[in-house]
Amino acid sequence: MKITQIPFQKTGFFSKTMADYLEKSEQIQPFYNNFSDINGFHNQIEEKKKSFRLQSRLILLDAIKKQYQTFKISDKTKENIELLQQQNTFTVTTGHQLNLFTGPLYFLYKIISTINLAEELSAKFPEENFVPVYWMATEDHDFDEINYFNFDGKKVSWNRKDGGPVGRFSTEGLEDVFDVFSNHLGNSKNAQYLKKLFSDGYLKHDNLADATRFIANELFKEYGLIIIDGDDQKLKQLFIPFVKDELENETSFKVVSETILELEKEYPIQVNPREINLFYLGDDFRERIIFEDTMYKVNNTKITFTKAEILKEVDENPLAFSPNVIMRPLFQEVILPNLCYIGGGGEMAYWLELKNYFEKVKIPFPILLLRNSVQIISEKQGRKLSKLEISKEEIFLNQFDLLSKKVIENSVLEISFDTKKKFLQEQFAELKEVAKKTDVSFINAVNAQERKQIKGLEKLEKRLLKAEKKRQQDLVNRITALQNELLPNESLEERQRNFSEYYLEYGTSFIPNLKKALKPLALEFTILEM
Repeated sequence: MKITQIPFQKTGFFSKTMADYLEKSEQIQPFYNNFSDINGFHNQIEEKKKSFRLQSRLILLDAIKKQYQTFKISDKTKENIELLQQQNTFTVTTGHQLNLFTGPLYFLYKIISTINLAEELSAKFPEENFVPVYWMATEDHDFDEINYFNFDGKKVSWNRKDGGPVGRFSTEGLEDVFDVFSNHLGNSKNAQYLKKLFSDGYLKHDNLADATRFIANELFKEYGLIIIDGDDQKLKQLFIPFVKDELENETSFKVVSETILELEKEYPIQVNPREINLFYLGDDFRERIIFEDTMYKVNNTKITFTKAEILKEVDENPLAFSPNVIMRPLFQEVILPNLCYIGGGGEMAYWLELKNYFEKVKIPFPILLLRNSVQIISEKQGRKLSKLEISKEEIFLNQFDLLSKKVIENSVLEISFDTKKKFLQEQFAELKEVAKKTDVSFINAVNAQERKQIKGLEKLEKRLLKAEKKRQQDLVNRITALQNELLPNESLEERQRNFSEYYLEYGTSFIPNLKKALKPLALEFTILEM
């Protein structure tokens, strides 16, 4: 196994927002609290110690134990759950949707980043305890985003009626998905493990939350991962004061809207707040709460409340109130002794909108850490890259640019006209000096002629490059095929492929090798040759 790390920015797949965050640029600093380095964690620990109550820990502990009642868990996970009642225990957290069979590869990278960070912090701060948490997005209702995964270029889908929070969805009907998936897998030892994992997860559990918990636990239990479902009566009781504040004062809308006015001067906005950033939840629906004509209404239903009625409902039925994307981060930080949230670029971009809101409601804003990203390269692909003289960084070039670069390098002709354009510009510079001694019309004529000549050379250069690509068609085809293997659909493979493809190839060594390779605080992109 060979590990190479390159800056995230050099892949071309990360936004200006993330580039500026990683570089701690001055313009983005107002939108986060402590940075994701050891000094930042020292400060965050001290801040969280002062704010998280023992009573909250005991409620959290009780809720987690009940969620795990019917699951077989490792001694390491049991130990981590018990540690939560201690005042010197902190969590590091990632969250993810309940994608079918874990969905895209980066699900694994998120969780392994979280596990490795907890271990690294334990080494750096031996007097404290750190436990990794996976927060299941059980209350999401975007079923179309999670009802499939890709395997070997094929889409494996679960077709069922949508509606309500996905964690409560019955797993009925997944037998058909299992049959389709099994036919793709074959009968190797690794294939048999994947079939058992899928069938034990989805065919022996009644709802999607339990199925996802089972699979994540099976994959990561030896590392002490704690899996939390926020759709929980006890946990939501801790959130009651913030739900009431939202209903009465629309605090998140007011504060986040002000932040967006500043943030959008430099960066695109990921999400926009609504006046009330809460849903009302039932088993088969999750609808927005709207304040209209002095009444609180549940969108697309006939349910209405007066102010007194809805505040009473919050007290008596907190499980019915579900935070949206703006308030979910706050819910997480209220109920967890959390130091850090680990997520992808899009997630971090919307968290950056929330710092002032957290300050307003007096909850510490967590450290934000860009999760590890990985490009996996097989030995065979590595040999091809070497033979084609393509470097690790060049893998991520736009395909047109990569082909042009390699064709030029492999040509006996001088394809680039840069020297010719430079010579031409020098000649026109002399003409411009002469033109200065005449009138404006002559200067304009010289400038126009220069543009025309340069444009003509650029056209010739493109035609020559096109002809040379045609002459080197075999090289072009080999590079194109290899880059398409590595970057399916010209995208990072972690967004396209499912872990089962690599488990089929590498078996039980796959996750340990990933764990060994990923360094969350290095803040770099990982290329892993296996």
